[in-house]
This record gives sequence, C-alpha cells and structure tokens, in this order.
Amino acid sequence: CTNPDCPARLKSSVLHFASRGAMDIEGMGESLVEELVNQEIVKSLVSIYRRTQEDFLKLPLFKQKKANNILNSIKKSKKRPLSRFLYALGIRHIGEKAARSLAENFSDIDMFFKLTKEDFENIPEIGSIMADSLVSFFSQAKTKKIIREFKRRGLKLRQVSGVKIERRLKGKVFVFTGELESFSRRQAQEMVGRLGGRWSSSVSNNTDYVVAGENPGSKVNKARELKVKIINEDDFKNLIH
Repeated sequence: CTNPDCPARLKSSVLHFASRGAMDIEGMGESLVEELVNQEIVKSLVSIYRRTQEDFLKLPLFKQKKANNILNSIKKSKKRPLSRFLYALGIRHIGEKAARSLAENFSDIDMFFKLTKEDFENIPEIGSIMADSLVSFFSQAKTKKIIREFKRRGLKLRQVSGVKIERRLKGKVFVFTGELESFSRRQAQEMVGRLGGRWSSSVSNNTDYVVAGENPGSKVNKARELKVKIINEDDFKNLIH
C-alpha cells in the first residue's frame, strides 16, 4: 500500500518494530496491535513510547497488572542496541544481518544522516540497492524528526559493544588492484572495514593506500600520478596484523 496513513500498513510496521528480532516488546502481538491501531491509541512507531497505563486499561480484558507488564516491556525495549533499532525501523531491503553490520561500522544513529552511498557500499554486506535505500531513508526530513522524537522518549540509539574493537585503520582509504594470493578481494575489504578503514573502487586524492597484487590494472598508474602510496600484499598483511 502506498498510502502512508493506511491502518494495515501501520499495524504491519508496529508488529515488525515490536517483534523478537527487533525491539522485542513482549506481549505486543497481533491482537493487541490490532486494538491499539483501531482505537488510534498508537498512531506511529514513536507513539508506542508515549502510552500510559490509562491507555491500556481502555482495551478489552486489560487489568492493571497486564497494563503494567506491557509498559515494562516497552520501557525495557529502550535499551536495545542500535542494530536492533535499525532493523526495527523496517528500512527497505535492510534485514537483521545488514543492520548488525551497519551498527558495527557506524555506532551512532546521527552518523547515518551524513553518510553517502559509497560510505554504505564500503561495508561488504551492503550492496548498491541497499545503499540507495539507506540514503533515501536518511535523507528525508521526516526521518530526522522521527529520530529526534525517539531520543526524547529515552532511546539512546548507539551501539555499545562489550568488546572493544581495534580500529587501527580508522579513516584510512584502501583501493585494491590485481590478484591477492592469501585473500579474496572481498576478504581483504572486510578486514579493512573491521579495523575501521574504508575501501573504494577508484583511486583519488582521498586514497591512502593502493594494494597491488599480481597483474595490477591501471589503478597503479593513477596512484603514481596522484602520488598515492602503493603497497604489496606483504605490506598489507603487516598493516592488518
């Protein structure tokens, strides 16, 4: 349905948002969502966090204990990591795995409003169609408004990891050309991403390293022209280990 105010579309969005793989709001199943939307108690995803005990007591078969249980589940969901929130938003083409990768690479929701298609595509799990979808979603004024409202309701929207990830290549841009002996191109790009760096398909003044394998292409000539540092596979191994 293309109607943004369609009740069926809202019900589907709320169910996905509250689902176990997303914000995991226990007790917010299909029948409850149906009632909340039909009675216009929930009119948007953000409005889930504005609900009070009185709102739930208006519903059939709801007593104080049941209302409090739902409110506690909603409160607990505010502590979900950014990866779960990104998935919960229902961004087109973005599943659980992609959401985890996005949160690992960009740990604060505010970063997403500044990212380009290339920034997203530098994550191995994110393809061109997914990158287009992300750019489209985060370029909308209504998305910024929604995120501000979620924050006002107490959601932190940051990814906190129990293990500190080493970011020794943070800010460094790599371009790969030729065949590597020890890794596939994809594996090398993933290693760069895990260590905080970025990879690009073309050489520019922003490139820090061109990694040249066997039978390198014209990218090496471009690197020489721009005075970009050219390294071989052994040099690359030293950087990542």
